[in-house]
Amino acid sequence: MTTTATTPPRPRAAIAAKTLRTDRWWLAPLLTVLGLGAWVTYATVRVFQQDNYWVDKYHYLTPFYSPCVSKGCVEASAEFGRFLPDHPLLPYAALTLPFLLLFRLTCYYYRKAYYRSFWLSPPACAVPDGHKNYKGETKFPLLGQNLHRYFFYAAVAISLINTWDAVVAMHSPDGFGFGLGNVVLWVNVIALWAYTASCHSCRHIMGGRLKHFSKHPVRYRAWSFVSKLNTRHMGLAWTTLATLALTDFYVMAVAANWITDFRFVG
Repeated sequence: MTTTATTPPRPRAAIAAKTLRTDRWWLAPLLTVLGLGAWVTYATVRVFQQDNYWVDKYHYLTPFYSPCVSKGCVEASAEFGRFLPDHPLLPYAALTLPFLLLFRLTCYYYRKAYYRSFWLSPPACAVPDGHKNYKGETKFPLLGQNLHRYFFYAAVAISLINTWDAVVAMHSPDGFGFGLGNVVLWVNVIALWAYTASCHSCRHIMGGRLKHFSKHPVRYRAWSFVSKLNTRHMGLAWTTLATLALTDFYVMAVAANWITDFRFVG
């Protein structure tokens, strides 16, 4: 009978410093807090402003008010009817905004972004977590992160509505029209579709459960395309925040007569 000698475990290094990183590891979380904080502040003010959201002359509707389903909406802007009560604390697009918010909150990239920046969990690689205990996403409310795939379907429906808004906006007082506002609206719609299609849930739907790609060539091509978009998911997440804010500001500026829409046709 032979015995095997066991090596005693080595003690952990007695390092008093919180982290040995000497670079500016805190910069990325700080910029994320500033960026997301500024966007949320702007968006919150705008959705409750309930003004300067519709340009009747060219049928421009800001995405922050789409679809406009409140009884307080201008009738021409309400493509899908007006049935929600008009109240200062109820956004005109209250039918869709909660789903958009939940889609973004449960997004895999945004989880990483606000976990690291707002919750410091962890703020950066090789930097200790700001919390003593780690329970993952196994308890309420983080358990709800598993619903992301369902919010994806809602985001697809809302993207279709935004696309319809862009089509309706090809309008002038005399019929067909195209201006700088249309360019802004279409750039935002294309960016939103790219971000939605680059979602991890979309990639899984396209081909995540397939065992033999050779038997499903169409789905394989779709999966390959979405996979390429998925590598740019973080960039698209920030790009769409920028295009949403820019589109809203442009429509607001035209609606408030701060600027005049530059027209190419009509």
